[in-house]
Amino acid sequence: MDAKQTNSKQGFQSLGAYLRILLVGALLGLVLAKSEAATWGRVHKMFRFEEAHMYLIIGVAIAVAMASMWILKKLNASSVGGDPIVYQPKPYHKGVVIGGMIFGAGWAITGACPGPIYAQIGGGEWYAAITLVGALLGTFCFASVRSRLPH
Repeated sequence: MDAKQTNSKQGFQSLGAYLRILLVGALLGLVLAKSEAATWGRVHKMFRFEEAHMYLIIGVAIAVAMASMWILKKLNASSVGGDPIVYQPKPYHKGVVIGGMIFGAGWAITGACPGPIYAQIGGGEWYAAITLVGALLGTFCFASVRSRLPH
């Protein structure tokens, strides 16, 4: 096993890999901010069915994700760590519906799903730090009760 594979198996990445990931994250934050996908007002209007702006952004994101997955599959691409990229569909069950409703309620109240939280904080909207704390607490709560939830 060469050094790259050993590092991948242990979860370590090169500094260059981390810098590339940081650059992609910064570009995503810029896109979220400039498209106004990270603004509470746009999200609020989406949930009230007042404008199609966010639905169009979500539709484009789905199309780009589909095309990207197809390209990655055709190229037999690997992750930054060298592991093969494999899509494995998740099973559908009532927990997905319950979790989706909780996620949607949080999104509607805070105006942010996980990605835009960082874009909001980066844009100087410090109230989003409260959203981040809530998201982290929710994640830890889920992890603590996961074995007792419907699967």
